[in-house]
Amino acid sequence: MDEKTKPQSISRRHFLKGLGTGLVGSSILLPALGAADQIDNAQVKEFLEKGEPITLTVNGQKVRAIVESRTTLASLLRNYLHLTGTKIVCNNGECGGCTVVMDGKAIYSCHTLAMDADGKEILTVEGLMDGEKLHPLQEAFVEEDGLQCGFCTPGQVMSAYALLRDNPQPTDEQIKFGMSGNLCRCAAYKEILDSVRTAAGKMQA
Repeated sequence: MDEKTKPQSISRRHFLKGLGTGLVGSSILLPALGAADQIDNAQVKEFLEKGEPITLTVNGQKVRAIVESRTTLASLLRNYLHLTGTKIVCNNGECGGCTVVMDGKAIYSCHTLAMDADGKEILTVEGLMDGEKLHPLQEAFVEEDGLQCGFCTPGQVMSAYALLRDNPQPTDEQIKFGMSGNLCRCAAYKEILDSVRTAAGKMQA
């Protein structure tokens, strides 16, 4: 089929791909709106009209997106921004694997709507690193073997970060309380306690 006989209709998928943006689930880049206005495509416009524009800061970078009301923050981070360090484990707000820090507080991103993060500052486990250099908290989890299988580790690390941000020198009891919203299927709670204790020392050094 030559160029003259190809269909001229533009699918939503090809439109977004052509703009260099990604459509995963229910999110698109807000800058795509300008280009979309120039294309007479009912399917694309219908998708854009049913979403809500949001602006948030993720790991120091401003992000603008259009999301459906049902889109969770975890989905936005993983599927749209490709920050896959945030794990969706139980997807029921119980295990803490999806924990990120929003405006300084640890939250379950699987139970937080992306729309509720509008105007907020989000920090994920990737944002702790300085280039390829690990944050002292991440180093401590490695040194004390607090990571074990690693699946719950990002959530553990982010809860610990929020804890140490508010209380740089917590007691063991305060650490246990602060980390109580995060489950470890390897039952490495002693190692996690040691990791947070060691991280507190590193961050004060």
